[in-house]
Amino acid sequence: MAPPALSLAGLLAFPVTPFTESGEVDLSRFRTHLTDVLATEPSAIFVACGTGELASLTATEHQAVVRAAVDHVAGAAPVLAGVGGGTRTAAEFARAAQAAGADGLLALPPYLQVGPPAGLVEHYRQVAAATDLGVILYQRGTAIFTPESVAELAEVDNIVALKDGHGDMELLQLIQTATAGRLPLLNGMPTAEVFARSYAGLGARAYSSAVLAFVPEVATAFFLAFETGDDATQELLLREFYAPLADLRKTTPGYAVSLIKAGLEIRGRSAGPVRSPLGHVTPEHRERLARIIDRGLAALTATPVA
Repeated sequence: MAPPALSLAGLLAFPVTPFTESGEVDLSRFRTHLTDVLATEPSAIFVACGTGELASLTATEHQAVVRAAVDHVAGAAPVLAGVGGGTRTAAEFARAAQAAGADGLLALPPYLQVGPPAGLVEHYRQVAAATDLGVILYQRGTAIFTPESVAELAEVDNIVALKDGHGDMELLQLIQTATAGRLPLLNGMPTAEVFARSYAGLGARAYSSAVLAFVPEVATAFFLAFETGDDATQELLLREFYAPLADLRKTTPGYAVSLIKAGLEIRGRSAGPVRSPLGHVTPEHRERLARIIDRGLAALTATPVA
C-alpha cells in the first residue's frame, strides 16, 4: 500500500524541542513555538529531528513531542517525525510516531554505527518496513549512500525522498542519474539557504530552514526572493545574515542547534537550554549572534521583499 502523499515543496520547518531549566521537555513552550512556526506557513513541519535534539530524547519523550505537535498543528501542515539510532531503536520510534499521528518520517543516520552499503540498505529497509508512513532518507554523517544503494532503496514503496546534508554535488548527480529522479531531493544542509541555488540546479528547490525557527522574517524573505528569482535580495541577505551565521556556526561543534536556541532567547522566545552533549553558546558568540540578527533584520528594510 502506498503511503499518504507528502508535501515536500517549499520551505520546510524544523522547530526545536524546548526544555525547562532543569532539562525536562517543556510541552507548553513547544506549543507556543509551534504557533510561531505555523505563522510562517511552511509546507511541512519536522519535529524531533536534528534541530529538535532527537538523539537526546527518550522513547517516551519522543512520542510525547510528536503527539503534541500533531494535536497542536491539527492538520494545518503535515507533521513529520525524526527517527534514528540503531535499526531496532529507529523502527520502534517509527511505530510510535505513526501511533502518535505523524504524517511521515525523517530517518536520521544510525549514530556511531558505520557499515558497508549493504548494511545501510538493510537498516533503512527495516525502518521502512516498521511503518506505513512515507520515509525520507537523510544523507549525512554516518549515512553516506552509494548511487546504487539509493537506487535500491528507491524501489521500497514507502521510501519517498532523499534529504541531503552532505553537500557532494557530484555524488548527488550520480544518485539522480541512478534513480532516474524517482526520489525527490531535498536540501538539508546546515544553513541551507547558503546552498539553495546550488541544489536548485539539481532540481531540489525545497529546503530545511533552521533560521525559520528564530528569525522567520529573514527566512521567509529569502525564500520569496529565491522563488521569484530576485538575486539582489538573495545576495543582500547572504552577505548581511547567512554568511556570517554560517561562519559562526562552524566555530563550535553543535552550534547548528545551540545557536537556534540562543537566537530564540535573544528574540524573547526562549526555548530553554540544549541538552548535553551539545554546549551552550558562549557570551562572546551570543553577542555576535545578536549583531548578525540585527544585521539581517536591518537588511529587510532595504529590500522590497520585506
